[in-house]
Amino acid sequence: MATVTVRNLDDEVQRRLKERAAHHHRSMEAEARAILSAAVLDTGLTRSWLDAARDLRGDDLTLPTRSAPREVDLG
Repeated sequence: MATVTVRNLDDEVQRRLKERAAHHHRSMEAEARAILSAAVLDTGLTRSWLDAARDLRGDDLTLPTRSAPREVDLG
């Protein structure tokens, strides 16, 4: 196993990583490991999901013309 050191990590990124780790009941190190693994070990699941979503979203549908919004009298 290799060791990776991340320098100059933005404070906000560290805070959010800490929150995310707590949400998943693991350490910041374990959370960072999970995020990195998911990012580089593409199982094809994400790609197949995106392809399926593209096929289902109805790009071939004609959208109706929309009129301008009505004016509202608040007085």
